[in-house]
Amino acid sequence: MVFIYVQELARFLFGLKCFHFDLASIAIIEEDEQKIVVKLKGIQLEYANALRRMCLNGIPVFAVDDVVIIENSSVFADEALAHRLSMIPLKTDLSRFVEPSKCDCHSDTGCSNCRVLLMIDSGPPDTTRLVTSAELTSEDEIVKPVSDKIPIIELAPGQKLKLEAYARLGRGTEHAKWNASNVSVLTETDKEDEHILTIESSGCLEPSQIVLSGINELANRIDDFKQIIAAL
Repeated sequence: MVFIYVQELARFLFGLKCFHFDLASIAIIEEDEQKIVVKLKGIQLEYANALRRMCLNGIPVFAVDDVVIIENSSVFADEALAHRLSMIPLKTDLSRFVEPSKCDCHSDTGCSNCRVLLMIDSGPPDTTRLVTSAELTSEDEIVKPVSDKIPIIELAPGQKLKLEAYARLGRGTEHAKWNASNVSVLTETDKEDEHILTIESSGCLEPSQIVLSGINELANRIDDFKQIIAAL
């Protein structure tokens, strides 16, 4: 049994080595602002599927995680309103921000390197009106809703909504609001170890950036795993 285990481990580690080498063999079949289709050549199914999962929920993106309700006289409960805000996809800049767990501030409230403040102050309307994501103003010029047409709540005359929403980086493995992609699908071709990866972005990141970030994230995890195995 030990011999069989060693054989399987050796085969797995050899596959990891080949995975790094073959990642250069990627061809873009289709690409637009929302979707990218790439062909993965010379990559075993298990590693191609690992990349698919990474592109779906393994890349950090921004989402609202804490909401401070200052005033809410609408018919919506505070908890329902906070949940709705958390599901609004936010454009993400991975070059300037870090995940809270990796931030030097080590603070529960976060800092300018790991969180972004967004606000809504509707004022009391004279007529019934719809509050949309266009009114969710951000302190950062990049981290903001992917669309200004997302409905948040309808206010009746005299009702008011004022709040602060704090967004941070997270991953879809923790909650679906941090999914980088709405769709991440892997299909096979008629050739061995050749697969088609289709990614539809949630809008937080460009589709090509999702693929590149997924490759880098997967490569880092493989390196970490190799070090763990080597230390056994």
